[in-house]
Amino acid sequence: MNDALKDLLTLLDLERIEQDIFRGASRDSLVPRVFGGQVAAQALVAAGRTVPADRPPHSLHAYFLRPGDPGAPIVYTVDRIRDGRSFTTRRVVAVQHGQPIFHLSASFQVHEEGLEHQEPMPKAPDPLSLPTAAETLPRHAGHFADPDVTRRLLRARAAIDLRYVDAPPYATPGEPREPRSQVWFRTNGSLDHLPVATGCGAPADDAPTARPLLDICLVTYVSDMTLLDSVLLAHGRGGWAVGDVVGASLDHAMWFHRPLRADDWLLYDQESPTAQGGRGLGRGRIFTADGELVVSVIQEGVIRVPHGR
Repeated sequence: MNDALKDLLTLLDLERIEQDIFRGASRDSLVPRVFGGQVAAQALVAAGRTVPADRPPHSLHAYFLRPGDPGAPIVYTVDRIRDGRSFTTRRVVAVQHGQPIFHLSASFQVHEEGLEHQEPMPKAPDPLSLPTAAETLPRHAGHFADPDVTRRLLRARAAIDLRYVDAPPYATPGEPREPRSQVWFRTNGSLDHLPVATGCGAPADDAPTARPLLDICLVTYVSDMTLLDSVLLAHGRGGWAVGDVVGASLDHAMWFHRPLRADDWLLYDQESPTAQGGRGLGRGRIFTADGELVVSVIQEGVIRVPHGR
């Protein structure tokens, strides 16, 4: 486990400041706002701290309301909407400077047996055959609007080993491509033998870490990194690093179908069915290396083209 992954786990270890109220730190962001995946993951941690450990989340639905301030802590308040025999529902509001910046609803379920089927996993090369971010980013630094972007991107993603199957949007600005993107990802180190102090997913009595929720929180964090890439590809846009679009996540929904491990390779298969009105829609499916469909994701984001670009 590298230092960046340790820092990320610390970021997800929220401080309990009152019954059902938690405080999370923020970190330096690539843009002048808090990374959306961080807020979503922390909110899910807060919700999970109020749910028995044998009930992992099966879905979340979230709205990004205001840009978060990366220089200030975030307070998460949890409403215990429902505690049923099979399902538990929580609502979380993230607040900074007295205003809500993010809203999440999450549902948790005890394990049940039932009907099963899934879409087949798409074809993809072995992740170890693909270049790392440290190998890919410097090759395309000439496209970036800011010469410091390469260093900042590498630092921001150091906790996650993320590898593009095909060239990322920033590598081919000005060249429209099919609105599809694939990345392999996993944490940059094993999550086995974590200390109890990690805290993500600990139930209300502060029992040791519930590993299934930690994995889901980490995948939630990663899910916001690349989902709108397919929108950019359709229009030959390189993204914020290139400076030919500006944007932000609007809403985010995830369904967790089967158990997963964030420190094993996961394939994130992404596409965009539409873009209009300054907004673009991304859909994603996450598969294990063995071909199991473990997560479905949908996100809409603001994507605007600066005047003259």
